[in-house]
Amino acid sequence: MIDKKLLDILACPLCKSPLIYDKSKQELICKADRIAFPIRDDIPVMLEDDARELTHDEIDALYK
Repeated sequence: MIDKKLLDILACPLCKSPLIYDKSKQELICKADRIAFPIRDDIPVMLEDDARELTHDEIDALYK
């Protein structure tokens, strides 16, 4: 589980937007860039090359 204090200070490295923690997928989501950064061994991997693009369904779910 990722620390709440860490979540409060993390931002997207690309656009500096706040991130959304998806506990079930162990990812940090940037709504602005529509990408998800993985969390491995409780460490966020904030590299653009390791991020994945969100699917249309995932994007729609963010705005509901």
